[in-house]
Amino acid sequence: MSAYVSAFELFSIGVGPSSSHTVGPMRAARDFAVRAAPILGRTSRVTCTLFGSLGATGLGHGTPDAVVAGLRGDEPETVDPDALRRAWSDWPDGGRLRVNGTHEVAFAKDDIAFAPRTRMPGHPNALTLTALGEGGDVLAEETYYSVGGGFIRREGDATAAASRTFPFSFDTAAELLALCDAHALTIAEVARANEEALRSEEEVAASLDATWDAMSGCITAGLHADGVLPGILKVKRRAGALRAQLESAQADGGRELPGEWLGAFALAVNEENASGGRVVTAPTNGAAGIVPAVGMYWWRFLADSGLGAARAVTPDAEPVGSALLGESADVAEANRRRGIRRYLLTAAALGSLFKANASISGAEGGCQAEVGSACAMAAAGLTAVMGGTNRQIENAAEIAMEHHLGLTCDPVAGLVQIPCIERNAIAASTAVTATRLALRGDGSHYVPLDTVVETMRQTGIDMSTKYKETSEGGLAVNVVEC
Repeated sequence: MSAYVSAFELFSIGVGPSSSHTVGPMRAARDFAVRAAPILGRTSRVTCTLFGSLGATGLGHGTPDAVVAGLRGDEPETVDPDALRRAWSDWPDGGRLRVNGTHEVAFAKDDIAFAPRTRMPGHPNALTLTALGEGGDVLAEETYYSVGGGFIRREGDATAAASRTFPFSFDTAAELLALCDAHALTIAEVARANEEALRSEEEVAASLDATWDAMSGCITAGLHADGVLPGILKVKRRAGALRAQLESAQADGGRELPGEWLGAFALAVNEENASGGRVVTAPTNGAAGIVPAVGMYWWRFLADSGLGAARAVTPDAEPVGSALLGESADVAEANRRRGIRRYLLTAAALGSLFKANASISGAEGGCQAEVGSACAMAAAGLTAVMGGTNRQIENAAEIAMEHHLGLTCDPVAGLVQIPCIERNAIAASTAVTATRLALRGDGSHYVPLDTVVETMRQTGIDMSTKYKETSEGGLAVNVVEC
């Protein structure tokens, strides 16, 4: 068993607004529908109960819509976001639900029940799905836990990771660094070797490119959108206006402002997420803007500069930057692609440690588990493509996570909007700062990353449930919803 989680699981393409409250429940409902196939012919009704955090903030997160979509066989990667948003909320009286796309059953909106005060033992995000016969007898029933990042666990199942073996297994940052030392590898190379145990070298590269294309596409979409976000808060989109301001300033002869663009990139992603658009979990939807924003910051402002080109060379002498070398645009693009793959692989290796040894679920650990983990992943990835050593990478992740300890998850009105959207922009800036601090040092530091991960885990346990994605404390009760 290894802590390592594939980059293509940590970075999965789905829809907003929440990986734990939208993507996870959709996957759980779909899994139930598939498992129930043998008894669907005798099924007359399907019900679902949302427990704990899913019950408390499920309406604002689109959880009932996701459950209906999953029951009819939709998948997060391919579902039409517009159809998803209406799946339960616009359900007609007397409607019939085609379970798994094959068998129609009677279904009403109140067949999805909310039990926010009931906390199941396996995780705060729990849902139970039940298939009933004509007489109301239970034909099948399953309880699922949405454990963060779109990952689900069926009650009674062992974790999928337990059955996996990798060429380079590690459970802690200390073990990861020792592996790198023993084999003279970078953290990204360790991650790449583990990925290539699951798929070919070409598939790994193509999948990483597809992940980055989805991230950058989400940024572009958010930067060119306007209007207000769904929900009672009527939050106005800002990324598009900020883009226009920055482009106007540049056209008037002003210099580009990388720090302001960094914030715009993060706002763009999280506004897309809040609107229920197509996003990449990184490692969650609530924190989905940080890794793409920092990656785009490097891609646009550092990859072809002296900051990114001269230092960022791997042991096999692949330069990340190219402009200083006078290379063609095609070669420059290829080098940036190699760099962004390294960025994502490094981020995934560090993100695995948070998922395995603490949490990436806001309902379990507060926002430190989501935004804090994403900030550390982005800092690690940026340090890697800026030529940092393995110990500087670990140091950057430690700095980023340490300064998010105790961060609460208290979304106003149960929507992934306030303070979530701005919080991603601030954390993206923190990731860049953490990288700068780490690169100015030699990698040695007083507090190991493993200690910070364990502290985050302990802090999440100690944190009151009202600060863990229930909207029962903090800003959620002190901001008037009007």
